Amino acid sequence: MRVVIADDAVILRDGLAQLLELRGHTVVAAVKDAEALRHAVAEHGPDIAVIDVRMPPTHTDEGLRAALQMRRDHPGVGIMLFSQYVETRYVKDLVAESAAGVGYLLKERVADLDDFVDALRRVAGGGTALDPEVLPHLLGGPRGTLDRLSPREREVLALMAEGRTNDAIARRLVVSGRAVEKHVANIFTKLGLPPSGEDHRRVLAVLRYLEGT
Repeated sequence: MRVVIADDAVILRDGLAQLLELRGHTVVAAVKDAEALRHAVAEHGPDIAVIDVRMPPTHTDEGLRAALQMRRDHPGVGIMLFSQYVETRYVKDLVAESAAGVGYLLKERVADLDDFVDALRRVAGGGTALDPEVLPHLLGGPRGTLDRLSPREREVLALMAEGRTNDAIARRLVVSGRAVEKHVANIFTKLGLPPSGEDHRRVLAVLRYLEGT
């Protein structure tokens, strides 16, 4: 992958760059603010940008706003929000049309570097990677049909939001692949997502979960 990193913490920024380089990826730019991020993406056209949510000058939502602009100007670039904070402002706009190619992981919850790099690959390839801790904070509206989901179905949907396949979900939950298939089918039914040759039901299910409708 060709990666741009945007984080004002120099140790994290440079450390992440070195780790990705050691794993065979190319960090084309490592910058400290949103303005430099915009220039780096326009210049290098990376596969993915790893973006801190809070950056100079105000340390509030600069990274999120830059990601939203990237989504409009460079729709083919994957976006991985990587932060200590859950900031829902603008995130729903970011995934309004599709959650494909978007991730949001919390720094303190990344315990395995290989899992993190795998998440980057998924997002760069058009998948999703959303930390389950992030999802409840994004459900700002009415729960609607989400109330129909069982606790286990919600757990499966959260793992779907991370971009996990059915086999990966089965391994994580220590259940059979057939059990996961049944849960996924129930989720589609309860969320009103019939089979379609034009729509990706897994992405639509994640969007429905994010929107809380």
